[in-house]
Amino acid sequence: MQTVWRDKRWQDGALRVLVFLLALAPFGLIVYGVLADTLGPDPAESLMHQTGEWAIRLLVLVLAARPAAQMGWPRLFHYRRMLGLFVFFYVTLHLLVFAQVYVGWSGTILGEELLERPYVMVGFAAWVLLVPLAITSTHVLRRRLGRRWKQLHQAVYGVAALATLHMLWLSRSDIGDAVVYGVLFAILLGWRGLHKLRKQGGFRPMAGRAKK
Repeated sequence: MQTVWRDKRWQDGALRVLVFLLALAPFGLIVYGVLADTLGPDPAESLMHQTGEWAIRLLVLVLAARPAAQMGWPRLFHYRRMLGLFVFFYVTLHLLVFAQVYVGWSGTILGEELLERPYVMVGFAAWVLLVPLAITSTHVLRRRLGRRWKQLHQAVYGVAALATLHMLWLSRSDIGDAVVYGVLFAILLGWRGLHKLRKQGGFRPMAGRAKK
């Protein structure tokens, strides 16, 4: 058994399954809550909150994967695409609950909601941006798209911005969570920007400048 565990491929496979199960666990808890009727006095509101919250939590992990790898912790980076697909999964659940409970699958009502409630329009726009990212997450399409794949998947930062705006508009007076996630996304985006500048030679630390 020790020999098997030392096999790197076996370790990677086991960890991949573990990450998959951990990311799927919130969905299992949601299903249990529906079946056991433990979602509280407003089940629809609870479903909307839980699916949206888990989507944005996983989005933080996806965006943190590259900075973590650059700081010497590459493990999370290996699972970023899986986690990205789970972001799409939970956002889609969020949208389906909204369509079922608040819209009733009516195109007319959906149009009215999109026009009258800005947070609905912003949330829907975030989902639309995620669709091509989910579709092109396979190895085959990544190879076919080449450099365009990276350019396309930079839209995830637009998703983060829209998700923050969605939460801010939806939260009204209680904006604490929205501010926390907004700050996290800003830090992660800022890290990416600084790393890109350093890579291109356009940014040097102040200490390095002082030596000149």
